[in-house]
Amino acid sequence: MGKILENLNLTLLVGIFIAIALMMAPYYAPVTIAIGLLQWLHVFFGVMWIGLLYYFNFVQIPTMPEIPAELKPGVSKHIAPKALFYFRWGAAFTVLTGLILAYLYGEEKSLMLNDPSTRLIGIGMWLALIMAFNVWFIIWPNQKKALGLVEADDATKAKSARTAMLTSRINVLLSIPMLLAMTNAR
Repeated sequence: MGKILENLNLTLLVGIFIAIALMMAPYYAPVTIAIGLLQWLHVFFGVMWIGLLYYFNFVQIPTMPEIPAELKPGVSKHIAPKALFYFRWGAAFTVLTGLILAYLYGEEKSLMLNDPSTRLIGIGMWLALIMAFNVWFIIWPNQKKALGLVEADDATKAKSARTAMLTSRINVLLSIPMLLAMTNAR
């Protein structure tokens, strides 16, 4: 068991295998398996996305001022770029799987908020779309400058770091009603 748990890829593979085995149980119909897989992927990517959003805002951002200067490159050059990779792709795949599910459930019109019976999930979808836009078009471009992944002077890096942080905080704010809308929609 130690060999499995010491290797993240192997751990993920075994977890996926167990989930697929559970989906293949005799009480699942083929259509249910496909939708179940999409639902699972949607939740998986959503947990990755929002989990990293909360990691950045509750752990990394508040802790960085306390880290000695000589240790900060460990975070900014190694941890943050990798975390931001999973953060932005978690956002993209959460939205993609969510839109596919909305279509399969016939809830794509929920995005227009014109049906009271699906209005809550529609609000959740809009909040998630705004958050994903923030990730890809505001946070990520600014983080690339702040982390020195693209050329920028010190003033631009500082301004970009602040813009990324404030936009990330907007996403934390939006995530609270978004999660409520997603988990309470009927």
